[in-house]
Amino acid sequence: MHLKSVTFHAEQYPTREHYPFNLDIFRRTGGLDFRTPVTLFVGENGTGKSTLLEALAIKAGIHIWRQSWRTRFEVNPYEDMLHRCISIQWTDGTVPGSFFGSSVFQDFARILDEWAATDPGQLEYFGGKSLLTQSHGQSIMSFFTARYAIKGLYLLDEPETALSPKTQLTLLELLAKMTAAGHAQFVIATHSPILLSCPAATIYSFDRIPIAPIPYEQTDHYKLYKAFMADPRNNLPPSTS
Repeated sequence: MHLKSVTFHAEQYPTREHYPFNLDIFRRTGGLDFRTPVTLFVGENGTGKSTLLEALAIKAGIHIWRQSWRTRFEVNPYEDMLHRCISIQWTDGTVPGSFFGSSVFQDFARILDEWAATDPGQLEYFGGKSLLTQSHGQSIMSFFTARYAIKGLYLLDEPETALSPKTQLTLLELLAKMTAAGHAQFVIATHSPILLSCPAATIYSFDRIPIAPIPYEQTDHYKLYKAFMADPRNNLPPSTS
């Protein structure tokens, strides 16, 4: 493993009233160990999975390709401050890496296209095609295939958002291939039961306080999909009409 662990320093939290520092999950979890090449974060929306993933990226020196401006109705000054209150431990020194999120990826693809306007050779790294001229799923897999062949730490925030079930299986195969090579480590926040099935991965449940490992078959996502597929008509929510 490149990234060995993360420690939460609750005594340094600047507030108890605002997200994410108002979450008991970050107050009552001392830290997490990363013991397998793939670590998966699972839990309901708002439990802090993506927030922790971004904090890990910042702490690890991984740039998040996000446009600098964001218009917000209400600004939370503490929203992006978790990285200041955690520490991370490396196994054998820092490594490069990347952060993937569906919306962030679109910003990166536009920036890459601007670079390629003056230096088309930039696109050779991604199969010689502009990421903007491919379908969203195709461009994402082009990025994954090129980037994950390099030694590093890779953080992915709900990559299934723009991927079909078949393409999720392709990503699952890619994860197995890259981790078998021994040079890549992945930390992934996901709702996908397909990605959660990644062999030998550690799954951390953010629906538990403190955050704790959970077997695949005990995740709510697995149980829900299994029950639905077994009897889809009787598992539909009641009509509101």
